[in-house]
Amino acid sequence: MSELKADGQNLEKMNENFKKIEELSQRLLRVISNRKGHNASLDAPGPELFANAAAAYWKEGVSNPARLIEHQMGYWTKAVTHFMEAQQAFAMHGFKAPENPGPSDRRFKNPLWETHPYFNFIKQQYQINSDAIRAAVDDAVDLDPMEKKRLKYFSQQIIDMMAPTNYLATNPDVLEKALETEGESLVKGLENLIADLEANDGELVVKLADEKAFALGENIATSEGSVVFRNRMMEVIQYKPLTEQVHEIPLLIFPPWINKFYILDLKAQNSLIRWLSEQGYTVFVVSWINPDATYADVGMEDYVLDGYVAAINEVKKITDQKQINVVGYCIAGTTLAMVLSWLKQEGDNSIKSATFFTALTDFSDQGEFTPFLQNDFIDGIEEEVKDKGILPSVIMARTFSYLRSNDLVYSPAIKSYMMGEAPPAFDLLYWNGDGANLPGKMAMQYLRGLCQRNELSTTGFDLGGHHLVLDEVDVPLFAVTCETDHIAAWKDCYRGVQLMGSKDRTFVLSESGHIAGIVNPPSKNKYGHYTNDDLTLSASDWQQSGEYHKGSWWPRWEKWLNKRSGKMIPARNPGDDGRKLLEDAPGTYVRIRASI
Repeated sequence: MSELKADGQNLEKMNENFKKIEELSQRLLRVISNRKGHNASLDAPGPELFANAAAAYWKEGVSNPARLIEHQMGYWTKAVTHFMEAQQAFAMHGFKAPENPGPSDRRFKNPLWETHPYFNFIKQQYQINSDAIRAAVDDAVDLDPMEKKRLKYFSQQIIDMMAPTNYLATNPDVLEKALETEGESLVKGLENLIADLEANDGELVVKLADEKAFALGENIATSEGSVVFRNRMMEVIQYKPLTEQVHEIPLLIFPPWINKFYILDLKAQNSLIRWLSEQGYTVFVVSWINPDATYADVGMEDYVLDGYVAAINEVKKITDQKQINVVGYCIAGTTLAMVLSWLKQEGDNSIKSATFFTALTDFSDQGEFTPFLQNDFIDGIEEEVKDKGILPSVIMARTFSYLRSNDLVYSPAIKSYMMGEAPPAFDLLYWNGDGANLPGKMAMQYLRGLCQRNELSTTGFDLGGHHLVLDEVDVPLFAVTCETDHIAAWKDCYRGVQLMGSKDRTFVLSESGHIAGIVNPPSKNKYGHYTNDDLTLSASDWQQSGEYHKGSWWPRWEKWLNKRSGKMIPARNPGDDGRKLLEDAPGTYVRIRASI
């Protein structure tokens, strides 16, 4: 470990920094005391879950005491043996740690975790404790499967939170940095923590990217275009053509309104919007409003009528076409399926083809979101939206982050708050932090009717006087899913596509996750994809018997889209239809930051 320089000047500087820490601590207390807060039930499951788990554990102990004794003795034996081996290693070999045959963990990459007896002992004991907790949860046999799944998730959260890397006194990286900087890293870390708390009214949302490094329309979301329509729900952006001729039938993209549309236009090298324009398409994108409390009574039906239907009609007018092609990404794909049923019932054939990006329509398996989709949490969200009128972005961001807590919470928190490092200038992480609120009514319709009751794929979803069903999704469709997607698991998306009524269905499984699997430009030649024409198979059989292709799925989709996009005509520019252009892309709505 780095040694503190003994001269008085360094000691004096460290003492000065410690005084700064005391002053900052007072500021921290003020921020926390002024925290607006949210419903407490959103922080953790009710005590019933852990009470039921404890009851199941002790019931197993009564009926099978040998099993309980085996658990306890196994843990005690490992803990005592570990202590004894550490003592023996110290006695026999001096200041040297015993060997650690356990699994590798990138959190413990500092060499001191292996060589220093203090850190090595802490690390190994943490691993023993973690294994004991997991074993106890696995053997809670007399427990409802749903509760056991939740127990496993929340116990893992406890395990992750208690990692020694998360605490100053037991993290050698943090201690070394503090010594090297005479305590300045701790001062900067505390300043970072306070800044993040102040930015979110006392709620802690770990900043993942340097927000000052990006400016919309300058070095991110830079594709040229114009806002050609605006209402209370969205703006429609028409992009400048990049070819002399374009396909007759335009393409309208509906991104999710949980996040901002520019995930599809981060930079020129990976912009799907730019790439489509280069292939000869007239591209339109919806940019959703970031709602505040005045949108409390806005529901899914408003997104359908003032969002989808309004945008579809405007694009038809602008291009003078009777039909258009559409794309729905994530929740916007889920809603697109409902819109297609709605339009069919209205006798409206405006949609020539529909493409779904990682869109769930069958919620029978809630996957990794199971812990958050039970009544205690949803009841808490309902109370939150009644109080605030919206589901604040900060709540959703925290939920998504804790699905990958070591990568999206603890690791960046250690670097920022304990080591005083600035977050990286990473466009994807910047976008990830630029979230949006959800209107209260819409949030509850989605969580209760779709996620909890799975009405769309079973009994049908009632909305705006329509009974919406998947069987009425009968336009040609192309569905793209992602192999390691933890938000919209591909097998769940696959089941939804199987329930749709279209006779012209193409299903693609991309490698990687919810974002990287979609934002996968051909120029990178990074992630491959699977195809299989037989959609009668189970998801596992579909993949196993499918064909793997190297490279991006974008060209495959473009070839499919090309056949459904009509003849080539002279390129259209925004404003060619005579309407007044409202402003340059990326528009106004995308610049509205989430607030509570």
